[in-house]
Amino acid sequence: MSWALRNKVAIVGIGQTTFTKPGTSGRSAYSLALEAVLAACADADVRPPDVDGFVTYGLETTDPYTLAETLGVEKTTFMDRYPGGGESLAGVVHHAAMAIHAGVVDTVVAYRSLSGRLINGDLRTISAEEDNGGFRRSFLSPFGVTIPAQFYAMHARRYMIDFGATSEQFGAYAVNQNRNAQRNPRAIHYGRPITLADHQSGPVVADPYRLHDCTQEADGACAVVVTGADRAKGLVRTPVYLLAAAEGSGPSNHLYTQLRHQSRFNTAGFPEIAADLYGRAGLGPSDMDVAQIFETFTAQGMMALEDFGFCGRGESGPFVESGNVSWPHGDIPINTAGGGLAEAYIHGFNNLVEGVRQLRGTSTSQVAGAATCLVTAGPGAMPSSALILSNELR
Repeated sequence: MSWALRNKVAIVGIGQTTFTKPGTSGRSAYSLALEAVLAACADADVRPPDVDGFVTYGLETTDPYTLAETLGVEKTTFMDRYPGGGESLAGVVHHAAMAIHAGVVDTVVAYRSLSGRLINGDLRTISAEEDNGGFRRSFLSPFGVTIPAQFYAMHARRYMIDFGATSEQFGAYAVNQNRNAQRNPRAIHYGRPITLADHQSGPVVADPYRLHDCTQEADGACAVVVTGADRAKGLVRTPVYLLAAAEGSGPSNHLYTQLRHQSRFNTAGFPEIAADLYGRAGLGPSDMDVAQIFETFTAQGMMALEDFGFCGRGESGPFVESGNVSWPHGDIPINTAGGGLAEAYIHGFNNLVEGVRQLRGTSTSQVAGAATCLVTAGPGAMPSSALILSNELR
């Protein structure tokens, strides 16, 4: 069956702010969002008042209505929030694409901003984050499970028990991302290289996770401009086309509710999404030139590699250790700007921006001849989403 959205929309502008450690920017999430959106519009050569649609994450604190007013938009025809946090990454582009294809909107800005966000620290947490997951507070918090590192750590430990994965393999994944960040001056970890020994000597955050297994919380914002493929041809940037998108979940698939302990606990929650995505693109994992894999923590990123078919179930540890995800010669270079572990954790949106850079040929860790890019959203928190982008019509 032909997928109606294939090659019908394109990302034509990208924008981002400087990334800093959480609470150190001295700025509100709103001001960061505005900067990223203005940068994306300038990159696309689109006047901000001409944007007529906005889509963002369910947990975004910068509401699209106020943003549109500040930008001087006189008329909007589409606004949307994808449920949740990191699982929204690809979904926001998918929803923008559906609205454009439906003819209800011409140009959509998708964005995410964060400031002062620490779930386990002294900084003020985002109220929407606190409100997300009443089940978690009611049923997990009484047992001391209060932060993401703790419930994702249980997920990782089960994976280790079932497949013999090791902390050193998690470390190899983290070191790869950090190595990419050393070529990216925008990365928070730029100039801060780590070795496997550094990973192994790091403090335990939630067993088996150590410091460098965890995402780098950040202040910052990212945005993209999405429009129809026909209009994209007349803009200044080479269009990056949406080749396929998929979202949703399988049964009993939400990590926070701990329902995945049945036969599905050793996945990142993407088997159904991956099947839909590849089917709509008419491509498979071997056709991907580069991938931007959302990692909440190292093991979840490794399980996502398995879900999307880059290696077999339980094989991502040796796969990563063997250099298959490394730039420039790996089979599938991943998170080439450093990803959530080493560039910044903007709920994955910086990975989308990096995917566009790869297909434009402007990455700091450019994959030679990259024409296709997989972008995945947050694992284990359903519904989630994923995209395949291409710099050519297929």
